[in-house]
Amino acid sequence: MSDQLVYLDHAATTSVFPQVIEAVAEQRAIVGNPSSLHTAGRAARRAVEESREQIGSLVGARPSEVVFTSGGTEADNLAVTGTYFSAQDASGGRRRRLLVSTLEHHAVLEAAEALERRSGAEVTLLECDGAGRVAPETLAAAIDADPESVALASIMWANNEIGTIQPVAELAAVAAERGVPLHTDAVQAVGHVPVDFTASGATALSLTAHKLGGPVGVGALLLKRDASLVPLTHGGGQERGVRSGTLDVAGIRGLSVALQIAVDTLDAELVRLVALRDRLIRGAMALDLGIRPGGDWVEGDATTRLPGNAHLLVPGCEGDSLLYLLDAAGIQCSTGSACTAGVPQPSHVLLATGLSDTEARGALRFSLGHTTTETDVDAALAALSAAVERARRAGVATGRF
Repeated sequence: MSDQLVYLDHAATTSVFPQVIEAVAEQRAIVGNPSSLHTAGRAARRAVEESREQIGSLVGARPSEVVFTSGGTEADNLAVTGTYFSAQDASGGRRRRLLVSTLEHHAVLEAAEALERRSGAEVTLLECDGAGRVAPETLAAAIDADPESVALASIMWANNEIGTIQPVAELAAVAAERGVPLHTDAVQAVGHVPVDFTASGATALSLTAHKLGGPVGVGALLLKRDASLVPLTHGGGQERGVRSGTLDVAGIRGLSVALQIAVDTLDAELVRLVALRDRLIRGAMALDLGIRPGGDWVEGDATTRLPGNAHLLVPGCEGDSLLYLLDAAGIQCSTGSACTAGVPQPSHVLLATGLSDTEARGALRFSLGHTTTETDVDAALAALSAAVERARRAGVATGRF
């Protein structure tokens, strides 16, 4: 193991801003349940509501549209499951279809699949193109097949593996024209590219703190005021009655501080990270190892791909082997595959873009963040060649390639 560690897995979680650590520690030292009516409770409630207003202003939402959750997974589950049950109730069971892109995070896909298994939902998977983008026409056709049966469409703002950014406003307009609510998982987008909830036209949007410099364990579902959700938790009726439970005041404050920093620095960071991302992708391609970028890559562009996402397809290798070899060299990144029950499986995202099982297995995701430097990129490129050569030899020895 190298003594010098380079962290290039910011899409999984990123470093907490020092100002956030200070704000959370300060709030943790103050007692008070925001649902209590005494002085301490009112002070806690004020901290929550000030954070709610700040978060709303930063993402183009009204304060009343910010529903706090424990993170992106809960926000996604609440949007998908809560909307489905609400649509079922309002339509007498007629609205049973869920339109979900093939690229979604498991928090969306598995929520939809659970409704299919247990509650009679019908899941329609929306196909994407080779860059991982869902065309508005694809969504329109899926809805038009039976508009009165659709409960919800869910298409992520930006993909966590290949970094592809979806045309959310166009998709939301298609859904709205047909009376269908659209949810977008914007966990990877908020704080990294411009996000305006109202302008997007989406009905619901998920975000989380730990992807943008905040603490783990707090996030939000942005929810239009006229949207209807059946709650998944029951109790005190907090958060518009759709998400009961005592609020994490310190975590919420941490989210608001982190989001403020991320938005304040977004323009400069976007330019800086695009330059680093492109340097990493170009450098990997120049190694003459057959490496190519996954997803949609245009140099200098952050409108079609996340600025910090450098997803690479490495032929003749197992991504897991590359990950371990790079980790041993002090480079921390991730693969384009998920691991189910201990058995490596090709990424559903990469398969959805048309890659073969073999191509999908040889993937690496380097994700850059606010602590990433040119030195980090250089170190990754320096370690990559040897790791690929060793991984290829291992693949030949095991008969995989």
